[in-house]
Amino acid sequence: MMKGAFLEPGKFLLGVNYWASHAGTRMWSDWRADEVAKDFSALATAGVTVMRVFPLWPDFQPLTALRTSGGRIVEFRFGEDPIPDTAAGRAGMSETMLERFADFTRMAGEHGLGLVVGILTGWMSGRLYMPEGIADRNAITDPAAVMWEERFVRHFVTRFRDSKAIVAWDLGNECNCMAHCSREQAYVWTATITGAIRSTDPGRPVVSGMHGLSPDPKGPWMIQDQAELTDVLTTHPYPPFTAHCDLDPLCTIRPILHATAETRMYGDIGRKPAMVEETGNLGTMFADVETAAPHLRSVLWSAWAHDCRALLWWCAFDQAHLEHAPYDWCNVERELGLLRRDRSPKPVAAALGKFGKMLESLPFGSLPPRHVDALCVLSPEQDNWGAAYLSFILAKMAGVDIEFQYGDGPLRDSPVYLLPSVGGFNNLPARRWRELKERVNKGATLYLSLGNGMVSELEPLIGLRIKTRERRTDPWAMRLLSEDQAIDQVPAEILSAGVRMVQIKGKEPPHTKIPAGGDFQMNLAPAGAKILGIEADGNPAFSRFDLGKGRVYFLSFPLELILAERPGAFHRDESPPYWRIYDQVFRDAPSTRVVRKAPPGAIAEKSFNSTHLLGVTEHARDAHSRIVVMINQSPRKDVFYFGLADGWAIGDAVHGEKPEKADKWHHVIIDANDAAVFMVEKRG
Repeated sequence: MMKGAFLEPGKFLLGVNYWASHAGTRMWSDWRADEVAKDFSALATAGVTVMRVFPLWPDFQPLTALRTSGGRIVEFRFGEDPIPDTAAGRAGMSETMLERFADFTRMAGEHGLGLVVGILTGWMSGRLYMPEGIADRNAITDPAAVMWEERFVRHFVTRFRDSKAIVAWDLGNECNCMAHCSREQAYVWTATITGAIRSTDPGRPVVSGMHGLSPDPKGPWMIQDQAELTDVLTTHPYPPFTAHCDLDPLCTIRPILHATAETRMYGDIGRKPAMVEETGNLGTMFADVETAAPHLRSVLWSAWAHDCRALLWWCAFDQAHLEHAPYDWCNVERELGLLRRDRSPKPVAAALGKFGKMLESLPFGSLPPRHVDALCVLSPEQDNWGAAYLSFILAKMAGVDIEFQYGDGPLRDSPVYLLPSVGGFNNLPARRWRELKERVNKGATLYLSLGNGMVSELEPLIGLRIKTRERRTDPWAMRLLSEDQAIDQVPAEILSAGVRMVQIKGKEPPHTKIPAGGDFQMNLAPAGAKILGIEADGNPAFSRFDLGKGRVYFLSFPLELILAERPGAFHRDESPPYWRIYDQVFRDAPSTRVVRKAPPGAIAEKSFNSTHLLGVTEHARDAHSRIVVMINQSPRKDVFYFGLADGWAIGDAVHGEKPEKADKWHHVIIDANDAAVFMVEKRG
C-alpha cells in the first residue's frame, strides 16, 4: 500500500491506467478475478504503485427507460425487472457490479496498489458509454442525467469510502468529452459531482480527470474553475491530441517537455497540485518500443524535477486482441500497454521500474521546490497553450525556470516578467499594464513579444516609436547584435534602400541570424531604447530600454507562436539559436541561481551546440546546499558545461557522473535522455 499522503509535495508516484488484460472495457461484465489478480501481480513487479481505474457507467448503473405514448418515460428499470427497493437500487446501481468492485479493491490492497477511481466513466478511448435509459440526454446539462449521476456518485463513494486501497476520487475519464456545454454548465456539473463526493467522504482528494483545459474564460472547461472545485488538476499529454506537439522526433526536447510544460501551466495557473494522469507514446506508428523507453525516462526526470507529483502510463496492457469497440474502431488504442497481453514487460516498463528504484534510493526524502526565475503571464486573445509551451522550452534552453499566471488577477511577485506573443485588442486590462510598469520602475525586468496585439502607451514602455505598421508579404530574418554592436540610433544610411545589415559595425558573430515572422512589420524609431536586433534594412526588431530601476526587452514579432508551428526548430544541429533571445533577457536580470549554463561562445563550438539542450533545475535544501538536476533533453550522450556562483562547489553525486572542473567551467557527461543529480554546497 502507498505510504504517506497522496501526491505529497516533492514526492512522485508511478502508475498506470488500468483495464483488465483479458477484456478491456468489458472487464466488469466479463469478470475474471483470477485474471485481474495476475494483472496486479505483474504490475506491482514492474514498479507500479498506483492505478487509475474505471467503474464503467452503464455496467454499474444499468438503467433502462420504460416509455409510453409520445416517448414519455413512465419509470426506470433494470431491463424488465423493477429496481429493487434497496440503497443501491434507489441509486440505480447494480449490486453485482458493486460486489465485483469490492473484490477488486481488496485484491489491489493485497498487492500494495493504490487506486484513483474515475467514478463516472462515460467516455473511454473515443466511445461514449451511458446507461441506456438516459443515453439520449446531455450528460452534463440534462437534469435527469445529472440526477442519476449524483445518486451514482454518492452511493458509490459511501459504499467504498472505508477501502484503504482507494487514495483519491477522480470525477471520471475526460468527462469534458461526454457532451457540449457552456462554461456555467460545466461549473455547475463539476460542483454537483464534487459536492456529492465530499458530502460522504470529505477526507480524500478529488481529482479533476479532465483533458485539454484552457485558462480562457471563453472556453467551457477552464483550468481556474476546475482548480476552484477540485483538489488535483490533471493533464493527458499525447502529441497528436495536443496542439503544437506532434512535430519532432519523440526523444528530442519539444516532445520531452510537453508533459511537464502542460502540467506546470495547469498547476501554476490553478494554484493546485497537478499530475500527469495519463500519457504514452501511442504505439509503434510513433516510435518503436526501444525508442519509447528513453522518451519515457526523459519525461519522468522532467516531471519529477518540476513537481508534477505523478505519472500514470496509458495503459496497463496491450489491447490488440480485443474485437469490441472502441478497440475495433481505433487503431491507436491497441498497442499502448506498459506490458504485453501475456503480461511480459516492454522496455517502457523497465524504464518506469528503474526510475522507481532511483526514487527509493534518494538520500533525501522529498525534492524541495525548484528555483524559479520568472513569471510568464498569459493573456486573453492569444493561443495560451502555444505561448506557454514555447516560452517554457526557450527558458529551459536559456538555463532558467519559469512559472505561469493568467492575466485575470493581480500579478505575483517576480524579478522577471514574460509576456509572450501578445495578441488582440483586449489582451490585458489597463490596470494590469500599469501594474507591470510599476514593477519595472521598481527594478523588475519585463520581456514583451508582440503578435497582432494592440498595446496603448507602448512608446514610453519600450523606448521605441511606431512610425507605421504594414502587413508582411515575405519571409524575413533578424540579426542579433553583440553587446559592442548594440546601437541607440539606426544610422540613416542603414535605412536607405539596398543597404544590408552587414554595414553594422563589428564582425558578425556566428549564429546570429534568427528566422522571424508574424503578420505585421512595425517600422520603429528608437526613443531611448538600445537596439539588440535588426531586420535586413536596419529596422529595429529587438531592443532593451531602461525604465526606472528596471528594464524592458521588446521583440517586434511573436517568437513563441511562430515556433509553436515550426518543426525542427530546436533539436537539429543547424537549428537557429532562438533561445539566445531569452538568454539575452536573463543575462543581466536579478537572480539567485547558483548554476549557470556556459554562455554563447564560452566553450568550443561542438560543446556549445549541445549545452542549450540541457535542462537544469535547482532545489534549495537550506541556505548552504542545493540539489541540482540536469537532464539531457536529447537522444545522444554528450558533455555539458556550466559555471557556479562564487563561493559554491560541487558536492556528492546522487545519480550519474559527478561533474568535474577544467579551467573556468565545470562539465558533466550525461547519457542520452538521462540525467545527473548532484549536490552543490556553499563554502566558507
